[in-house]
Amino acid sequence: MQIWSQAPKNRTIAKYVALYWLIEKTDEDDSNHFPKLNPEPATHLILCPPQQRYRYQTLPTESKGKGCHWLYPQQQTLQLDHSERFIYLGVKFHIGALYSLNIEGYNHPTLNRAVNADIDQLLETENSDVEQLIELGRIEPCKCSDKLDELLLPLFIKTSEDQHSELTRKVLPLLDEYPISELGERLFCSQRTLERSFNRVTGLTMKQCQSMNKLEAMLEYLYQREAADIDWAEVAFKFGFSDQPHLIRHLKKQIGLTPTNYAEQRGLTIDIYGGVESR
Repeated sequence: MQIWSQAPKNRTIAKYVALYWLIEKTDEDDSNHFPKLNPEPATHLILCPPQQRYRYQTLPTESKGKGCHWLYPQQQTLQLDHSERFIYLGVKFHIGALYSLNIEGYNHPTLNRAVNADIDQLLETENSDVEQLIELGRIEPCKCSDKLDELLLPLFIKTSEDQHSELTRKVLPLLDEYPISELGERLFCSQRTLERSFNRVTGLTMKQCQSMNKLEAMLEYLYQREAADIDWAEVAFKFGFSDQPHLIRHLKKQIGLTPTNYAEQRGLTIDIYGGVESR
């Protein structure tokens, strides 16, 4: 399986896009057919061949279709269908970035869905060759990233910022450093104002976003260690849980696995869409 990620070089785009990524599975690849995608507060624009199917499931609902699509922030772990060969070229936006983009049909944050994307309409062109771009990504990641910068730049020149987006941008880097109860004082505004602006821009509460970020950091930490080397009491302390049972309940709620289950299946629960590379 081929996987890569690249940060955009253009500063205007980097304000709204976290990274570009590609993942490809061939017929010879025997990796897991139904991997998991962790809860994710960011939106992805995923480019793929027009007849290639996608399917994201979290019981009892699912999103499915063909071709290029938006994958909006999801609050639950998704099961992916990777049973057939595929290639995805993705654009991972910063949390809440779509709020500031003048994209037709995007009037408010959308959660827990994947929907088809019209790339020609999005880029206001009649000849965006998605398959040629994907082929470039397959063989020359750096040139593909440069091409994405070129294609996407017009989309980001038309952005519009307001007080809500500006306040949310200030909040995001603080979520991983400070208790939410302290953010209002640090940013010189009321807690209610922070919550209202953050929810308006992202569709999430600050607590929900903070929890997703902590889960991602914790799973990456665990992923880099062998099961025998994991001290769960130490992990609970490191990531701010009151005790080991608290950690167990959190993992069970977020990804449907206990720590023991996760240690056995951790390669199946990593965010392979622009996150840690799958084993």
